[in-house]
Amino acid sequence: MKTSDFYYDLPQELIAQTPAEPRDSSRLLVFDRQNNTIEHKKFFNLPQFLQKGDVLVVNNTKVIPARIFGNKIPTGGKIEFLLLKRIDYTHWEVLTKPGRIAKVGAQFAFGDNLKATVCDIIDGGVRVVEFQFDGVFEDVLACVGEMPLPPYIKEKLQNKDRYNTVYSKVDGSAAAPTAGLHFTPELLQQIKDMGVEIVDVLLNVGLGTFRPVNVEDVETHKMHSEYFSVSQKSADTINKAKQEGRRIVAVGTTSVRVLESASQNGVLVASSGNTEIFIYPPYKFQIVDALITNFHLPESTLLMLVSALATKEQIMSVYQKAVEEKYRFFSFGDAMFIK
Repeated sequence: MKTSDFYYDLPQELIAQTPAEPRDSSRLLVFDRQNNTIEHKKFFNLPQFLQKGDVLVVNNTKVIPARIFGNKIPTGGKIEFLLLKRIDYTHWEVLTKPGRIAKVGAQFAFGDNLKATVCDIIDGGVRVVEFQFDGVFEDVLACVGEMPLPPYIKEKLQNKDRYNTVYSKVDGSAAAPTAGLHFTPELLQQIKDMGVEIVDVLLNVGLGTFRPVNVEDVETHKMHSEYFSVSQKSADTINKAKQEGRRIVAVGTTSVRVLESASQNGVLVASSGNTEIFIYPPYKFQIVDALITNFHLPESTLLMLVSALATKEQIMSVYQKAVEEKYRFFSFGDAMFIK
């Protein structure tokens, strides 16, 4: 299968620059795989397509202000770090821009209370750095960091909270699990009240989720690892539902990657660790039955994952219809429910 098989033409004006207000006022394209039909709704209509007994699985990761700007010591050359994955209390994997000045041993300052030394260069030019600081790292980062909005969003975000879900809890992501941005507390309560169980899992979104595919043969693309965790309580709830024939509805591709990474022979195992899972057609899903997701970049691993849940031909046709209907695309864009 070729990467170019997942290309589609997207007019620039359909790339959403700001989030919908309120969150659940975004549009929702509902795609029925079995009947190959499309309905055009609003996200607040989602409960119409859920059923009592469904399990809605959300990724409760929280985006941190992971973009920091500083200067090289002692020359003063400007540098940008994007924090990708925490290794331990002081060591992180980061992307650097420009990369040429971030050689092993190079030192950088980000304000008065945060310094970094490059320790190693690993796959894809990712740097392992050690930070030096006084106090609590999260507090220091909150003072110097910015929310790491994708490069296709040109407008400044007025409210930092809008790049996190209302159920975000666990710090650690460099990008938002954007399908979850459409939920409001009121909508979640409405869903609970109709008898749908809501379950948390965790995947700290890093380079693996949004790294571009630079090879033509899909199978040769290597995903960067990302940390995930599934609690025993979440695993028990999901396994019970699967045994009883109830639907598992994943919110976002990150939740899908957790569920499929932690499954063995159709059973979800309580576990944590790093995953490099890469889902593309054909793929037999062990846990996931339905998916709520945004519209993804052409030729991206996320579009490939979505195509595996239906067929590539179906999804590419749906995307063409979404373009024709002028849906808003990418992180702050509209949503799709594949059932």
